[in-house]
Amino acid sequence: MTDTTVDRAAPLTYLPVQRAGLEPVGIIPMSLRTVHFVMPGGVDDPATPSGGNAYDRRVSLDLPGFGWHVRGHAVDGAWPRPDTAARTELARLLHELPDGAVVLLDGLVACGVPEVVVPEAARLRLAVLVHLPLGDETGLDPAVAAELDALERTVLRTVSAVVATSDWAVRRLVSHHGLAPERVHVAAPGADIAPAAPGTDGVSRLLCVASVTPRKGQHRLVEALASVTELPWTCVCVGGLTHDPGYVSRLRGLIRTHGLEDRFHLAGPKTGADLDAAYAAADLMVLASYAETYGMAVTEALARGIPVLATDVGGVPEAVGRAPGGGVPGILVPPEDPAALAAELRCWFGEADVRRRLKAAARSRRAALGGWATTARSLAGVLGRLSDEPRRAA
Repeated sequence: MTDTTVDRAAPLTYLPVQRAGLEPVGIIPMSLRTVHFVMPGGVDDPATPSGGNAYDRRVSLDLPGFGWHVRGHAVDGAWPRPDTAARTELARLLHELPDGAVVLLDGLVACGVPEVVVPEAARLRLAVLVHLPLGDETGLDPAVAAELDALERTVLRTVSAVVATSDWAVRRLVSHHGLAPERVHVAAPGADIAPAAPGTDGVSRLLCVASVTPRKGQHRLVEALASVTELPWTCVCVGGLTHDPGYVSRLRGLIRTHGLEDRFHLAGPKTGADLDAAYAAADLMVLASYAETYGMAVTEALARGIPVLATDVGGVPEAVGRAPGGGVPGILVPPEDPAALAAELRCWFGEADVRRRLKAAARSRRAALGGWATTARSLAGVLGRLSDEPRRAA
């Protein structure tokens, strides 16, 4: 287990806080309350980037600005189905925390091990941050999905608060697990406004940013692109290649079968300046996911003024949103429908007016995106209520 501490505590002083793109948030005490944030091991590993890991890292940095000192605990293990050693380490960590401690647990770690989490719920003030319901992962054996679903339900019904990353995800968790609505909260991911992407020729460079896994649907994207080879596209897929090696191997085979090796590139994970460069070269973001609670790659593209073509699943419509003037900065198609993707790509390439409208809406949406300070403020509000209320189950 790695213990990382985000500590900005100081003697009791106060200062006004102003975040870029936000109104002043007022006077923030620098004598901070403490939240223990339990995250999966590898949360800082650049070789295995994910939206959940990026979210955890970012809110850990921003929560101190809203009154919370973050003690981060990264626990190694094959979550959500860890071995005995990982379960034992998590149990030791929770057992050693003081009575009444405020604890935020990443759902990937917490939701598969009720035998570890539930016994601590009467002693600790527990909140679980759900990035994706465990049973919603694509490609799981039905029996495994049902087992994970039941384990997650036990955990979420026991803890004092549940945090989801979109309004859609809140509704999904409340209805699916039978949770009390007042105990389930939303803290949507933020976006850092970046320089507008210059793109390539304004049309032909497609970018997909997602871990290469069945849930992200890259095979459907390949099938769609294979049916529009007459169009002058190239597509770069940025994302981890180690989550599901079998799927990656099958995807490479599909790319070869369609003769797309020179046009469809699996670039692997990128971070920092390399990821920025990939976005800067993009003309259109494409995402063929089967399930998303939000879609951080969508807002990262919009934060650079890049229009989006994505599947209409989960919280993706929330991420795409609308520009202040009402324009829609993206196109949504049904999941598992390569023909629909192909049809919209033909429209993108063939209709200059469509491209102009989408680009204008994306630029306008870019200026209106919420920042990560808004996310941290929402999460801090949940933690504040948790620490001030008697402990009770959701």
